[in-house]
Amino acid sequence: MPFPKKTARFGLSALMAVMVLAAQASAQEGPDPARGKRVYRGTCIACHGPTGKGGIPGTPDFTKGNGVLSQDDSVLTDHIRNGFRSKGSTMPMPAKGGNPKLTDQDIQNVLAYLHEEFGEEN
Repeated sequence: MPFPKKTARFGLSALMAVMVLAAQASAQEGPDPARGKRVYRGTCIACHGPTGKGGIPGTPDFTKGNGVLSQDDSVLTDHIRNGFRSKGSTMPMPAKGGNPKLTDQDIQNVLAYLHEEFGEEN
């Protein structure tokens, strides 16, 4: 005896919902420095420069061992998400680096890239 159409539609809808949730979960697994590098090059590089030393007066130098990257990631996340004005800076960094499409995952990815590329170990 075949399944009624309502049952088949419900089953298909449930399967699709599980697939979407699984895809979202795998996309949020952890920070990805390679994706962070793309975010940096597309959003951050204009002010922070390709070397991480800053291209505008007052922009922090990511390469300093006891510099901005020595702060806790929760502080850095807040600064990226909400914007921040560094001491001596001529202008504040806008929220999300001026990119309203930047997601929390993008922020985590760019932080992973910054630590990998410019962190204390380098």
